[in-house]
Amino acid sequence: MFDNDSRRAASKWYRRLKLNWIFNTSTFTGNFILAFIITYFFQSLGHDDSVNYVFFLTILAIGLWVTEAIPPFAVGIFLIAMLSFGFGTDFILEESAPVERYLGTWTSNVIWLLLGGFFLAKGMSIVNLDSALFQFTVKRFGDRPDKLLLGLMVTTAFGSMVMSNTATTAMMVSSIIPLVLVLGKEANYSKALLIGIPAAASVGGIGTIIGSTPNAIAVGALQEQGINITFVEWMVVGFPTGLILVYLFWRYLKRHFKLEGVEIDLSTLKKRDLKTNLFKKRAVVFTLIATILLWVTEPLHGIPVAATSALPMVLLTLTQVITAEHVRALPWDTLMLVAGGLGMGIAIVDVGLADIIMDSIYQLPFPIFVLPALFALIGVLLSNVMSNTAASSILIPLAVALPMPFGLAAPIIVAIACSSALLLPVSTPSNAISYGTGLVEQKEFRVGGYFFIIAGPLAAIIAVMLWVIFYM
Repeated sequence: MFDNDSRRAASKWYRRLKLNWIFNTSTFTGNFILAFIITYFFQSLGHDDSVNYVFFLTILAIGLWVTEAIPPFAVGIFLIAMLSFGFGTDFILEESAPVERYLGTWTSNVIWLLLGGFFLAKGMSIVNLDSALFQFTVKRFGDRPDKLLLGLMVTTAFGSMVMSNTATTAMMVSSIIPLVLVLGKEANYSKALLIGIPAAASVGGIGTIIGSTPNAIAVGALQEQGINITFVEWMVVGFPTGLILVYLFWRYLKRHFKLEGVEIDLSTLKKRDLKTNLFKKRAVVFTLIATILLWVTEPLHGIPVAATSALPMVLLTLTQVITAEHVRALPWDTLMLVAGGLGMGIAIVDVGLADIIMDSIYQLPFPIFVLPALFALIGVLLSNVMSNTAASSILIPLAVALPMPFGLAAPIIVAIACSSALLLPVSTPSNAISYGTGLVEQKEFRVGGYFFIIAGPLAAIIAVMLWVIFYM
């Protein structure tokens, strides 16, 4: 007890003196030194200087992402800067080389696709379409508590396929808090709601390329290898996989918390005033339908999804649904993180580091068809303790190096597995939002965490390998 009190007092003193920068600086320095030491031993293997340099950056990035000495998006910027400095000058490596491939990640198709999704999500939020979706769910599924839970989880999953997982969870959790307060946080139904909704947001995002950042990273990495996955091709595998996982988890929650026969008072879920500008609402609905139709019909008209993503940017600003102030509030940090991760992945493949690592993996006593499962397991475990974007940025470039058809399947499997990390409040922003209400304890997330550590990779392997058989 004394140790806890002393640590708490020291922490308060530390924050009061605003010495967080000392902790961050020392952590950054520690990661730099550790990466340097590991690289020192790695270079004794006799690889080229470019391989050693990229290996150093990879180890440093992993350390920074895990410890968060600097924000994850700052790591992305740092990686692109260091790649440009190392390969674009002769200060570190003997010869300079073009660095357009690393700088070009800022304007890749993946970035534009995500940005288009951000505009759509912001527009839906401004005209209250997200809240209308919640009210429709309560009206449609509100007769039975277990069916209402399923409805809320499915609605959350659908929302997260177009909106950000964070925004979808924030909207849904804030809507059910009045009910949780009436039931009490110890009620099993309250726990099921506060665990089920963030889980549905995370795995529901598997359904589309823009639904989860690891999805976009996998598509971007495959594109660098000349394999183009269209929006609808991803949905063929991701959409049913995400919904099946949501349904299975609902069944698990229903049994685990014994929700049969539970009675609740839905009068606490008061109908919100959703008054909004009718013109703007129609503009968002039209833009949403038009954009998604163009995305899913890409094989028919041939317009790249990156070009289609400009539609919500133009229409929603033209109709004044989204203003300059709204644009400044978009999650640009996510784009920075993705761009840095893509650049790092390209470098790992270009210098041959991916092949070196894969040659070592091939020497393990595993048949090659087991490797996608191994990558999936590592992905879900890593994503439980660090950003799933960061984890996928590390693993997907390695998965791409597998021979076909595993080189096509493994990156997608890793992306889905990384979206299935739900063990801790810090594992996903969705979990953090639910935990931040103070109405659910950290240990309660283990229910979903253990379930998805097994179910996520397993569903990904089955679904993707079946898809690849028909795709090839």
